[in-house]
Amino acid sequence: MGMNLLYSNDRKGEYPDSWYAATAAPLERFPALDSDAKADVCIVGGGYTGLSAALHLAEAGLSVVLLEAQRVGFGASGRNGGQLGSGQRMEQDGLEKLVGRDDARKLWELAEGAKNLVKHLVARHEIDCHLKPGVAHACFSKGETAHEHAYAEHLQNRYGYDQIELLDRDAMQALCPSPAYVGGSLDMGAGHLHPLAYVLGLARAAAAAGARIHEGSEVLDIQEGAKLRIRTAGGTVTADHLILACNGYLGGLNGQVAARVMPINNFVVATEPLGEDAARVLTRDVAVADTKFVVNYFRLSHDKRLLFGGGESYGYRFPADISATVRKPMTEIFPHLKDVKIDYAWGGTLGITMKRMPYLARLSPNVLTASGYSGHGVGTATHAGQLMAQAIQGQAEGFETLARVPAPRFPGGPRMRSPLLVLAMTWFAMRDRLGV
Repeated sequence: MGMNLLYSNDRKGEYPDSWYAATAAPLERFPALDSDAKADVCIVGGGYTGLSAALHLAEAGLSVVLLEAQRVGFGASGRNGGQLGSGQRMEQDGLEKLVGRDDARKLWELAEGAKNLVKHLVARHEIDCHLKPGVAHACFSKGETAHEHAYAEHLQNRYGYDQIELLDRDAMQALCPSPAYVGGSLDMGAGHLHPLAYVLGLARAAAAAGARIHEGSEVLDIQEGAKLRIRTAGGTVTADHLILACNGYLGGLNGQVAARVMPINNFVVATEPLGEDAARVLTRDVAVADTKFVVNYFRLSHDKRLLFGGGESYGYRFPADISATVRKPMTEIFPHLKDVKIDYAWGGTLGITMKRMPYLARLSPNVLTASGYSGHGVGTATHAGQLMAQAIQGQAEGFETLARVPAPRFPGGPRMRSPLLVLAMTWFAMRDRLGV
């Protein structure tokens, strides 16, 4: 790939200029690794995955060193839309075809476990991250609405999931008065939160449990073997186990993961506070995601700003004007906001997979990885960290269920990937715009 995404769009050691960074209670910097350390487990990456693994391992009494190149929650964990969705990123009927009914049921139960884990961690560690219930799925056509309603019934009938309310046009308009949407559903078992405040809460909890966290400690080299040696500019960690939790920022650390998890960029804006006008966007404090291929997702912040994510960008650099990139889809959904002031605009890099299912793998007997959450990471990544912690302690059932999901390589491998990805994404986006 040639470009190190850790530094290509961001200042070293700094969070992006996001509404999240402006409103989260800051965490004092953790020191960089400056000596040689030993640990039962070394974790590379300080987002939801790595911090959850660190917390669960440290609570189980293992010694843990976590290395983060930038700051904890620097990547997608601290920048995303904050939606805690139900199920996996791939719908259950698709999973039933892909992995069979038994594993599809296990994957549903794991996904419910992921949501419950986030709710439990927020409560137990008193993380002030504005966790609220409710995610609506918004549809652009009668056909999409019919599919959404049939799917909700499928979840009720086959999985006993009864948290989804079906929305016809009137109900959708009453919830979200956008001229673009004609129906959908509202999942009150799902939720939304302040993603950076949540990840910083996980970091506090992991450190309190005894995990040694080092920021500004980019991993330069990994030597595998019975004892692993993980080298940074400042020192080396010798460990019995390694967890790679780098998602879209893995760079060249592991070719097997890089072939299956592709970094793509996504963009979010925060408008000025809307005050009374907020009701023209949403009448309830729920989040929304729609059916577009390049999905629009949005919610109101606790100070009544519209947080809106959307917009396409190909290649690894963020566009010069992120506001303009996101204003376009935002205005398609809310024409009355075409001149609204945008106070914050930021981008982030996430990892996607071909099947849009997370990539969990045992890369060697003592090296585990999880990444590629494909826009469904708040719950799934937190849970993957816990599943890897359990697997290291010999309880690998949940980990193995996710690791069995087929994970095809992207065509062309990392070197060829950019032009191919652009073609594929452009084709999908065009199909999307034509409504095919």
